[in-house]
Order: sequence, then structure tokens, then C-alpha cells
Amino acid sequence: MKKLHPLLSVLFLIYWGCEDKKEPPTEVTLWGEIYSVEDTERLDFHRNELTGPIPSEIWNLTNLTYLDLSQNQLTGSIPSKIGNLTNLTYLSLSDNHLTGSIPSEIGNLTNLTELGIYGSDIGVNQYPGSIPPEIGNLTNLTYLSLGNKQLRGSIPPEIGNLTKLTYLDLYRNELTGSIPPEIGNLVNLEKIFLHQNELTGSIPPEIGNMTNLISITSDNNQLSGSIPPEIGNLTNLRGLYLSRNQLTGSIPPEIGNLDSLSQFDLNKNYLTGSIPPEIGNLTRLTNLDFRDNYLTGIIPSEIGDLTNLYRLYLDYNQLTGLIPETICDLNINWSSNYAVSRNQLCPPYPSCIEDYVGEQDTSNCD
Repeated sequence: MKKLHPLLSVLFLIYWGCEDKKEPPTEVTLWGEIYSVEDTERLDFHRNELTGPIPSEIWNLTNLTYLDLSQNQLTGSIPSKIGNLTNLTYLSLSDNHLTGSIPSEIGNLTNLTELGIYGSDIGVNQYPGSIPPEIGNLTNLTYLSLGNKQLRGSIPPEIGNLTKLTYLDLYRNELTGSIPPEIGNLVNLEKIFLHQNELTGSIPPEIGNMTNLISITSDNNQLSGSIPPEIGNLTNLRGLYLSRNQLTGSIPPEIGNLDSLSQFDLNKNYLTGSIPPEIGNLTRLTNLDFRDNYLTGIIPSEIGDLTNLYRLYLDYNQLTGLIPETICDLNINWSSNYAVSRNQLCPPYPSCIEDYVGEQDTSNCD
């Protein structure tokens, strides 16, 4: 066979190379509609009854700044090509039937300010993988919601890079390990939801740096150790939920600094020591739940200062002595629950509560 002249060979290769090279599309079709690759910056398919996998064509829309596919019935995984959409500032894939891991390429979306991939029901948006450490690249995020997705593994310390966050939701997963001390870097955070996981270890004292916090919800975990006194720095806190953990030690008197607190729940832990009299400073409290611990000592008379309280649960502890008369200053319907039952409180009981003290061990009363 006669060989081609070398110059002709080069031209031949260039020709076929050009033929094989595909130009990027100028338009894509999504769910029956045509979108310009250059001009499309916003897609909102929220609650549109979409089914099937996320179409691959969507990753060609590299000028997108807003993408909302939430509350549909999309299936399959989140492709790694999501990392192509580097101009996104808003991304919601929540409330679908997506499975698989959150791809590490999510870390390419450094312009994101809001990211939501939460699920509203068990079996919705299930991610048996972990939270990728690349999440720490998203330093412009103010809102991050990854709740209710069966995520496993630990909370990556890189989460501390997200210093603009005001809202963090990791609830109802299968997260293990401790709360990283780097969480204290999130000084703009207002709400944090870590409940219904399998977190262990102690509450890091660095939590005291997060002085803008309004709500901490970390119940139903396996947290141990004592409540750090630095929690008293969180003077904007309105809700503190640490129930159903394995916390030990005493309630620090610094909790008296939390004068914005309205909800305070420490039930079902292993707390010991007495109720600090500083509890009387929390005059905005409406709900106080210390039941099912190992608290000892007296009920401080300062409890009568909590005039906004309408729910009080001190039952199933080892409280002793007399119930202070000031308890009658509270606006509580004592007949609706045995708020002080299953303790070692001694008669005579204040008139407002004498019929509602429930079972008491009075063997050590005079």
C-alpha cells in the first residue's frame, strides 16, 4: 500500500480531529422546555412533580446562579458533574428520592450562599455516605441543611471554615464521633441542629465563642462529660435542648447568664449536684425540664422568680428538703402533671402543690 506523504498525513489527522471535536451545546432541553446555555441563570422547578434522575443536560448550564429542584420525586444520585456549576449561589435538592453520597465536587461551588439537601421523611434523600470534607471550601455559605439523610461518619473539622454560616442543620442522621472544636469558629451562627444522631464525646468549650446563637438543639445523642461553663457566654440563647444524652457533672452556675432563654431542656441525662440558685435569673423561661437526672439538694427559692414559667419538670431526681413557698408564685397548673414527684422532698408542702407532689421518699425527713 502506498504511504501518504507526511504532510498529507498531518492534514488528514487535523481534519478528522476537527470532525470528531464536538462544539459545546448552545441550548439544552429540560422537561420539554428549551434553555439557552449562555442566558439561563435561574431554574426553579420546586414542587413540579418531576421524576427520574436529574438530567445530565443540566450540568451544561454553567451560568446558573439559582437551581431549585426541591420537593419532587427525583431518583438516582447527585452526579459529580454538579461541580461544573461554579456560579451557583443557591442550590436546593431537598425532599426528593435521591440516593448515594454527596459528591466531593460539591466543594467546587465556592459561590454558594445557600445549600439544602435535607429530607422531610425517612427514606427521602438518603445518603449512606459521609459529609465530604470539601464542604469546607464553601466559605460563602450562610445556610447549610443536610438533615434527615442517614449520613454517616463524623462531622468534618473543615466545617469550621464556614464562618459566614447563620444556620446549620445536620439533624436525624447517623453521625458519630465528637462535635469538632472547630465549630467554635462559626461565630455568626444563630441556629444549630444536631439532634437525633449518634454523636459522642463532650460538648467543646469552644461553643462559648458562638455568641450569636439563638438555639442549640443537640438532644437524642450520646454526648458525655459536663456542660462547659463557657455556655454562659451565649447570652442571646433562647432555646437549649440537650436532653437524652449521657451528660454528667453539675449544672454550671454560669447558666444564670442566659437571661434570654425561654426553653431549657436537660432531661434524661446523668447530671448530679444541686440546681444552682442562678436559675432565678432566667426570668423569660417558659419551659424548664430537668427530670430524670440525679440532681440532689434543695429546690432553690429563686425558682419563684420564673414568673413566665408554665411547664416545670423536676421529677425523677434525688431532691431533698422543703419545697420553697415561692414555688406558688409560678403560673403553673399543678394538676396537669406531677412536676416534683419521685424525689425525697419533705412535708409540709406549699398549699399550691400539696395535692400534686406525687410519690416522695420521706424516709430521711424529720
